[in-house]
This record gives sequence, C-alpha cells and structure tokens, in this order.
Amino acid sequence: MNKITFRRLSRTPYSEQYQLFDRELRVGHVDLHYTSANVFATLILDRELSEEDTVDLIQQIDDEIVESSETLREDFFVRVFLGQQLDEYSDVLRNPEDLEIDGHEPFELA
Repeated sequence: MNKITFRRLSRTPYSEQYQLFDRELRVGHVDLHYTSANVFATLILDRELSEEDTVDLIQQIDDEIVESSETLREDFFVRVFLGQQLDEYSDVLRNPEDLEIDGHEPFELA
C-alpha cells in the first residue's frame, strides 16, 4: 500500500477527524479523541486491508498525527471497522446548487 495522506475535516481541543487517501482513492476515516492520559481512535476502512497494512496505517496515524499533537499519553487505543459511507447529512439544504459552501463540498476542510 502507498503512503496514506490525511485530509483534516475538523479539530477541537480534544478531537480531530481525518479522511484517509491512497493517492485520490479514499481509504477510510479516522476520529481521534485525546484525554489527559490516552488517545482513542475509531478507524473506519472503506475496503479491507491486510493485517500488515492495517498495522502500518495505525503506525502512520500515530507517527504523523498523534505524536505531532504533542499530547502526552500512556497508550493509543484503536478500534478498526470495515464499512462504507452511505451519505452525508447537514443543516445545509440538499439542492445541487447548495452543496458547495464557499467553494468546498460539505465536510471538506477549506
């Protein structure tokens, strides 16, 4: 598997969301939640990966996102799910001309 790139969707003082891409192909989504002692992640893969690729991806998330957050932690807990996105919902009207917000699609970081 190629090195995954991360596109941040949101960040709060205690959490972050990223879409994961292999070139332009979306591979999945990760939600990270930071506590005073640990980091918890929910990793949702769009397609099944080998055990080795999954472990490599988790390590890349740890190296490039979690460690860069400068959060001291005792452990990094990751739950991995296999699923597919069915749709997106927001308060924005779902008319085709309303799907762009400031030139970006909903849920895409500007």
